[in-house]
Formats: sequence, structure tokens, C-alpha cells
Amino acid sequence: MDVIQLLPDSVANQIAAGEVIQRPASVIKELVENAVDAGATTINVLVVDAGRTSIQVIDNGKGMSETDARLAFERHATSKIRQADDLFALHTMGFRGEALASIAAVAQVELKTRLETDDIGTHLSISGGRTTGQEPVSCPVGSNFSVENLFFNVPARRKFLKSNATELNNIIAAFQRIVLVNPQISFTLHSNGVEVFNLQAAGLRQRIVDVFGKKINQDLLPLGVDTIMCSISGFVGKPESARKKGTQQYFFVNGRYMKHPYFHKAVQHAFERLVPVGEQVPYFVYFDVAPENIDVNIHPTKTEIKFENEQAIWQILAAAVKEAVGKFNDVPSIDFDTLGRPDIPVFDPNKTNADAPKVNYNPQYNPFKDTKGKQKTAVDGWEELYAGLHSLPQTQEDNLFDDETLHNEQSVIEDKSPVHYQYKGMYVMTAVKSGLMIIDQHRAHMRVLYEQYRAQLRERNGTPQRMLFPDVIHLSPSDVMILQKMMDEMEQIGFQLADLGQGSYAVNAIPAGLEGVNAVALIQNIVATAAEQTSSVSNEIHHSLALSLARSAAIPYGQVLGNEEMENLVNQLFACENVNYTPDGKPTLAILAQNEIERLLG
Repeated sequence: MDVIQLLPDSVANQIAAGEVIQRPASVIKELVENAVDAGATTINVLVVDAGRTSIQVIDNGKGMSETDARLAFERHATSKIRQADDLFALHTMGFRGEALASIAAVAQVELKTRLETDDIGTHLSISGGRTTGQEPVSCPVGSNFSVENLFFNVPARRKFLKSNATELNNIIAAFQRIVLVNPQISFTLHSNGVEVFNLQAAGLRQRIVDVFGKKINQDLLPLGVDTIMCSISGFVGKPESARKKGTQQYFFVNGRYMKHPYFHKAVQHAFERLVPVGEQVPYFVYFDVAPENIDVNIHPTKTEIKFENEQAIWQILAAAVKEAVGKFNDVPSIDFDTLGRPDIPVFDPNKTNADAPKVNYNPQYNPFKDTKGKQKTAVDGWEELYAGLHSLPQTQEDNLFDDETLHNEQSVIEDKSPVHYQYKGMYVMTAVKSGLMIIDQHRAHMRVLYEQYRAQLRERNGTPQRMLFPDVIHLSPSDVMILQKMMDEMEQIGFQLADLGQGSYAVNAIPAGLEGVNAVALIQNIVATAAEQTSSVSNEIHHSLALSLARSAAIPYGQVLGNEEMENLVNQLFACENVNYTPDGKPTLAILAQNEIERLLG
């Protein structure tokens, strides 16, 4: 009995959709890339419920004929290539002919399209891979794809979609990867009727600024090198633009976004010793390589690309980034402010008759000589204020603290010495019963502050501290959406932000206790931390808020502490719910056991 059989096209398409169409962002990537290949100059993207309900992509490209519209949804039907050799001379984004078939297999699709040479267009309806209708329609030149109820016939896939906030972030990320490499095209993105991006055709630098905000413009260094092997262009960030989180880092090759950890190390290598450990600079690097020297056909998402001469290109990239940074460092980055500077005259050796400075004083002045008569006592009859104090029993002073209070206090501190030692401005060392306790002062204070901020968020009683001169923070449209969802929680803890429009916010107040902290960097870190969260639960927002605030306000390394300050820090730490670890899982203290000390000195 034969057991091997060919799968039906509907099943094969759903299997292919599992690789190509993983989430709503995948649909937008495929449809927008097709619009780019069609020569569109304007592309509009509209999503409802982060793509769960509806995705619409409208372009003014060349459109399709009635026959092409039907063929476009067949598997391996494409206008991009004709033979296998064309895979190594690609000049288009798509080439497999699987995207539209995969989308149609797991959604309800409607297409309206018209060629410029036709008077009337075609309206095609497909549901679950089956054509449900086709009719002529009046429509503009180009294509209008409407994808509704994604994964309606694959409930398991739909169930595993993340929250709307997470899916929308993925959509924005996919959208940004396309717009950054096509600055000559105008794009718009709307979510639930609200405009997220409105990008007009412009130069590459302006496109980067339009996507990520005005502030990034001052941090970009131009990058450019042209060799026989490849051409590299784009921008890298200045060393002072390095951040721990939320850094924009993009590689593109021949107009296609790619992920390449090996080339990422080349950029990081160029910034070695220029940025703190753990921080990274933004970069937008564009490679122009002969198509036959790369292979994009190694993964369905086309984000992993194989280069023929990776090591040589690595060297070229590292040298180009070093040159860009080196040119920047040749120009002084600090313009010293001369406002208020004392006017120091230039020495003139020929001018010798200048008068020497004179000091006027009264030689007869005697501060101990009273010329206004006898001084009076500030308060007359002061003796009466202290009448009766001599009769106070001596034992009353001793009884201010009863035995029970002293016993409870002693139970808290019985294992540690009241005298502490600070080592290299980093660690607080104190003797305990079992040995020597070493506390990381920054991490310990982070744990203390974290629990304080969590308590404030639970009780909604954060105290705002007004700023004398409000700071202004510039955010990208995607960061603005994240900030707006967190605004209520941030106001509860003490932030006061005023929307100035176009992604700018005035920071009018910050939580009390954060005086001296860089408010702009703090909010950027909070937004970046929240963007990494895969859940929109308020508990996660509270955690990221409290953690970011605690990191910023905690005692820094190198700050000298007095014994009283160290005592307070230790007592506050041992009053916390979790004494041993910071909120992000790092140890706060270690104990060097007494027997270990004796062994070392034995």
C-alpha cells in the first residue's frame, strides 16, 4: 500500500506561510517590498488592532493586469526572476513568489489594481487560498491590498500572537527597515486611524531624522569608502551618543535590511576604549556589493545574507568607521563659553608706569572696642527658663529607652559592627558574627530605592520635584507611543511631562530624590526598557519604571560615604524584602567567612 502522496496546494501554502508569514509585521514587510519593486513613489500603510483585524497597503506603482492579478497569488509565480542564474543578480526585494500565496492561504485578501494603460482595474477577493470573487472596478493606478482576519483559519497561530503593543512595535520595526533604505519614496503609517509616520521623500540623513527624531541629527558622523570589492556609505554615531539600551543599529546591503553579528563586531571594534563597556553607538551602514558576491536565498525572511569575502569587508568596514571617528575627533567638540569670564589684561612690558593696586582700610578700627555703649542680653531673665532642671532625677535620662526597645534594636544590629569601612569608593565592609561582610554600595542602594519606588507606584503617592529649567526630550514616533501608554504610571511616581508636539516633551518635574540626575537620559532609558517588555501588564511597567529610576538615583561608585551614611545604607538594605540581589539579579553582598580568613592568614 502506497503511503506517500502529494499535499494539496492549500496545505502546502499554509506550510509555506508558517515560514514566510509569522506575524502581522511579516505581511506588511512583504506587501510594502512588493510596492517598492513596483516603482511606487507613495506608499500608505494602515493597520487596525496591530494587524489582527486589518492591514491595508496602498501604492501608486505600475499595478497589474487582470491575468497578472490572478497569477500573483499562485505559488512560485513571480515577475522578478526567470531562471536560477537570476538568483545571483537580484535587483529586487522579492523573488521567490511565495509571499502573496502564503498571505492568501491564512487570511481574507482583497486586491484592487490597475495598469496605467487600462481604463478599468481588477477587484479580486481571496479567502483561505480560494478565489471568492473577481470583477472589474474603477480604481487609481497602482495596487491596494487589504488583508483581514489574519490566521482566521489557523487558530493556533492566531492564539500565539503577542499583545497589540508588542505586535505594533514589530510592525513599526519592519516599517522602519524599509523606509530607511528608500528615502526617495514617501511613506505613511496609520494605526487605528492615528498617524504614526508621515515621511516625505528626502535625503538619507533627513529620512533618519524624520524616523528617529531631531536629536539624532547632531550625533551622526558621515561614513564613506569605495573599493573594488564593495562600497560602504551611511552614518555612525559619535562616541557620546552611546547608550546601553534602545540604540538604533542597521545594516543594509543592496537596498535590503540584514542582520550580521560579524560586521557588528567590526563597528564595535572601532569604538573600543571610546565608549563605556556595555554601551553601544547607533549606526546606519549601507553596503553596495556586486549581486553575484552575496547570497540572499539562505533564509525565508531574507535577513541573513552570506558574503563571499566577509573577512576583507570586515577590515574595510572597521577602517571606514575608524576614519569617520578620527575625522570627528580632529575638530574640538567643546566650545568654551566666555560669558562671565574675568577680563584679564594682556601684559605689556613697555608700559611700566601703571599704578599698583591699592587696598583701602581704616587703621583705627578695633572690633573689640565698644563705641555704642554696653550690649544687652538677647533675652532678659533667661535664668527662669531653666528653673527646676537641677531637680530632674538622674534616672529619667536613663529610662528614655526601655529595656524592650533596646532589646528589639539590638536584635537588628547584633550581627554587625556599628563601625564600617569603605573600600575604594565601591564597597562597604563591616564585621559580622560569621566573618567580614562586603556590600556593593551602588547595588545595595539600587535595591533600597527600587522597593521604595515600587511602594510609591502601588500607593500612587509619588512626590514631584519641579525643575527650575525644564529639559526637553525628543523621541521617535515609536517611542512616543510607548511613552503615552506609560504616562499614567509616570505621573503617579512624580514625573510631569508636557507634550510640545512632533515627538518633543518638556520635563517639568521629576520624582523627589532624583535631583541632579539627567532627566532626558533617564526617560530615554525608561522607554527603552519598556520597549523590551513582551507584556503590557501594569506590573511589568511598574518594574521597568522602578528599576530605571533606582539605577539612575543610586549612589554611584566613587562617592565617599561617612560612617553614618554607611550605617543607614546597611540598615535600609536589611529592611528590604530581598537583601541578597538587585532587582535585575546581581548580588548585593558577599561574606568572607571567619574560617576562610584564618585559612588565608594561617
